[in-house]
Amino acid sequence: MYCSNSVTVHLLRGAAAIGLIFAAIFLSSYGLIWSVATGIGAVVLLRGCPMCWLMGLFETMKRSRTTSY
Repeated sequence: MYCSNSVTVHLLRGAAAIGLIFAAIFLSSYGLIWSVATGIGAVVLLRGCPMCWLMGLFETMKRSRTTSY
């Protein structure tokens, strides 16, 4: 099960999720709702946990390497 065929798109999703994780940490002083909302956004972008995203990145890289030859 994979998300995209492009490594670039996968990396952009990861970068956006990292931004949302940092936003969740910094927004925790403004209230729990904002922190939880940005945390859920990060999980949606990662499509699960960070390790699942990382494994998907490796699979995407492997698939793009084998199809480019």
